[in-house]
Amino acid sequence: MPDVTTDPLDGNSCSILQLKVRLIDISPMTWRRLLVPTTMTLHDLHGVFQVAIGWRSLHLFQFRIHAVHYGSWDLGAEMPDRTLGSFNLRDGDKFVYEYDMTDFWEHEVRVEAWIRPQPRKRYPVCIGGKGACPPEDCGGPRGYDERRAQALGLEAFEDMDTIADLLDQIVLQSQPHLLADEAIRWQLEDTLERNRAREPFWKDRFSRRAVNARLHAGDHHVFKHQHLC
Repeated sequence: MPDVTTDPLDGNSCSILQLKVRLIDISPMTWRRLLVPTTMTLHDLHGVFQVAIGWRSLHLFQFRIHAVHYGSWDLGAEMPDRTLGSFNLRDGDKFVYEYDMTDFWEHEVRVEAWIRPQPRKRYPVCIGGKGACPPEDCGGPRGYDERRAQALGLEAFEDMDTIADLLDQIVLQSQPHLLADEAIRWQLEDTLERNRAREPFWKDRFSRRAVNARLHAGDHHVFKHQHLC
């Protein structure tokens, strides 16, 4: 990408936008800071957001910019083929990205800066962030908060104690014959299954390296073609 002068009023200039995208109404906060070319379309940006946040592009989407909706055809939105540069966005401007019209995940997108592209640097790229992506189809912000609270609640700690006690007996006390007891085996399997269901709600970190590896591999190009209609 050539090194060009940044001009936020010139929709055709090859500049880079620094965007901060964050999920609304969930705690702990989940956000990402991204550098994307102004020549990128909203359709492309949808794919980038899917990869950066951690979604799987299973549902419809739309952007709300300057009171106009752009996104999936089924939502009656305008085609998301406009470039970011065409909106004449300025530092501090905000717009909305919505994903999954059932769970309704709303993301606030803030324009933080227009910057000059660096020679030999690949875009888009994630330069920061915090928080794990909620699991798909978990009931939206309210469902996520409720299930996360349950995953960190008393029953979860009791199950961990059960697993620790059984492992202590079976491994440390060298009593593998306990696994032959159907009731004990059922108790262990049932407890492990409940913990596996809780695992997605325990996560609170993301890997910038993993996000960028996926962006460099082009996963966002695959995701952008899912659920446009």
